[in-house]
Amino acid sequence: MGFFTKIKKLWKGPGEAAETTPAGPARTEPTPAETAPIQEAATNDWQQDLTLALRQAEPRLSHWLALILKDVDKAGDALWQRLSFLFQALDAPVDEAQKFIQHFKKWLDDLGYQNVSEFRSELQYRLALALDLEDEEDERDRLFLKLSQGMAMTREQIARRIDGLLAAHKTMDERFWEEFEEILIVSDVGMEAAVKLMAKLKARARKAQAADPAEFKDLLRQELEDIFKAPKRIQALNPPEVVMVVGVNGVGKTTTIAKLAHRARMQGRKVLIAAGDTFRAAAIEQLEIWAERVGAGLFAKPEGSDPAAVAFEAVDKAISEGYDLLLLDTAGRLHTKVNLMEELKKIKRVLGKKHPGAPHRSVLVIDATTGQNALSQTKLFNEAVGVDEIILTKLDGTAKGGVMVAVGLQFGLPVSFVGLGEKMEDLRPFSGADFARALVD
Repeated sequence: MGFFTKIKKLWKGPGEAAETTPAGPARTEPTPAETAPIQEAATNDWQQDLTLALRQAEPRLSHWLALILKDVDKAGDALWQRLSFLFQALDAPVDEAQKFIQHFKKWLDDLGYQNVSEFRSELQYRLALALDLEDEEDERDRLFLKLSQGMAMTREQIARRIDGLLAAHKTMDERFWEEFEEILIVSDVGMEAAVKLMAKLKARARKAQAADPAEFKDLLRQELEDIFKAPKRIQALNPPEVVMVVGVNGVGKTTTIAKLAHRARMQGRKVLIAAGDTFRAAAIEQLEIWAERVGAGLFAKPEGSDPAAVAFEAVDKAISEGYDLLLLDTAGRLHTKVNLMEELKKIKRVLGKKHPGAPHRSVLVIDATTGQNALSQTKLFNEAVGVDEIILTKLDGTAKGGVMVAVGLQFGLPVSFVGLGEKMEDLRPFSGADFARALVD
């Protein structure tokens, strides 16, 4: 049970449903057993005041954080005491609170942040991960807002043209569909994907007996949601989980790996990063810096070492030292693509021999700004190592986000995360429903 679920019990008794009024949710008085964690935590005046405020607040992380940060402008003892109190009030283990605060202090020191305004968003993101709140309504709203902002350029490219199309037609006739196909092609969806999407939309419209252009956006939204529905996956695996990260140079693999490690660390996992791109000394150095920043372990060998040997020895280290997750970086030199793909195949074979079932996931990182090039990259890596999921970076800086539709239609691969900026918090879980809403509405 997540801590959010626990704390919500403080506002209503077992088996009772909170009644709602126009002014907001009404709360019943909690039982002594339910309020014990907070009451035990409140040992002086400021804690008692904060306890009362937390109990009366809307049970959302953003509301709690606003109370925790009230009258706190800078990082310091007051902030650490209040964060520690929040963890205690949520009945979280003391050592988890201490680790969280220790890591956050180090992050602030590394970046030189002091003012709350500089780090508030990152703090809320970390708390959401650490306290298992990311799936709650408050965080979903934040994610949708971030996604919508990141897709502004793509939405302008597509939605504006669709609005013009709808205004110019009274019925979804053949001319309507031809013009829509043109919109898809110039929006980096591409010819092949445009034809597939058109066929699906026409079939959906026929089934719904829809001919009025006013119904088109709903049809498109539903179709996009279906395209990005993630398939069911067997979650059980033999630890440690091994994730091989592939992609061409320049797409943001290194920082993506760092962000994945950061997420996992905030969720309490012990993470090892392996520097499998041994052809670039800079790649190894970057991973070393990032691993230290996010609190992950690093396995690396000298420049020019055999990447398969790096993978083999990294798994050995991960098993022997009790790591939960191994993130393996790989080279991405497309100008020698034959050798590169053979190298990746070798790495995959070695991983499977050393740790049966590994890699448990092969993740392809692609750059949204490359548009149609993303399709050829997906094809190439999928044929070589079998891609399980895609992470799309730099979505916030492009009008070519329509390529996501093409990738989903042509390869049927799920998009697990999207990059919406440079900060750690800007790698966010991808939601097909939110993407469809952000693109069409």
